[in-house]
Amino acid sequence: MTDDPALSGLSGSIVHDEIVPARAPWLHHVAAGQTLRIVDVEGNQAVDFLIYSAADDAERYSAQDTVAAKGNLFLKTGSVLLSNEGRPMMTITGSAVEYHDTIGGACSCESNTLRYGHHTRHQHACVDNFLEANLTQGRGKRDMVSNINFFMNVPVEDDGTLGIVDGISAPGLTVDLRAEMDVIVVVSNCPQINNPCNAFNPTPVRMIVAA
Repeated sequence: MTDDPALSGLSGSIVHDEIVPARAPWLHHVAAGQTLRIVDVEGNQAVDFLIYSAADDAERYSAQDTVAAKGNLFLKTGSVLLSNEGRPMMTITGSAVEYHDTIGGACSCESNTLRYGHHTRHQHACVDNFLEANLTQGRGKRDMVSNINFFMNVPVEDDGTLGIVDGISAPGLTVDLRAEMDVIVVVSNCPQINNPCNAFNPTPVRMIVAA
C-alpha cells in the first residue's frame, strides 16, 4: 500500500515515475495497455501533448479525426485519441477536471510576438520544447501537428470566439491515458508567462506510467 495520493487508483506496477521541471520537454515510450497518469503538481499548469506511433512515427495524433469522431471540441473521460490513420492511439480513462483543450495550440516565438509584443520574441515556448524532444529521434518541425493541451481552459463562446482563460485545474489533479498501441508521447510542460494558462507561473508536473 502507498500513502501517495498521486498513485491512488492506479492498477499494476509503476514502471516510470518522473517529475518534469517547469518549462521542460519530456519524451517517453508507453506500451499498449500501459496507463500514463499526468499529475498537475501545483495546479493550473498546461501540458502540451503529442503522440506518435512507435511502429511508424508517420502515424501520429490527429486533432481533426479525434474531434470529428467525438463531435465535440473538448476531451473528457472516455475520449479516444485517434491517429491520422483513424486508429485509436490512447483513451482518456479518467480525468479529475471536466475537460481538456484541443484547439489552443502550442505557443511559439512567432505567436508570442504576434499576441503579446516584440519583447516576447526570445521567450522559451512549447514549439521549442517539442523540437528539442523530437530531434532526439530524428523528427523535425514538419512532424509537429496540432496538439492537445491538458488542464488548459479555452472556452468557445456561442459566436465562435475563444480565449485562453484561468485554468480549471488545482494542485494534485490528474488525467489518465491508456495506450491502445505502442506510442511515443512528447510533452512540453508549457513555459508560457503571458496568459493565464499557467497562472503566469509555470510549475512542474509529474508523469507516472503503470503497467
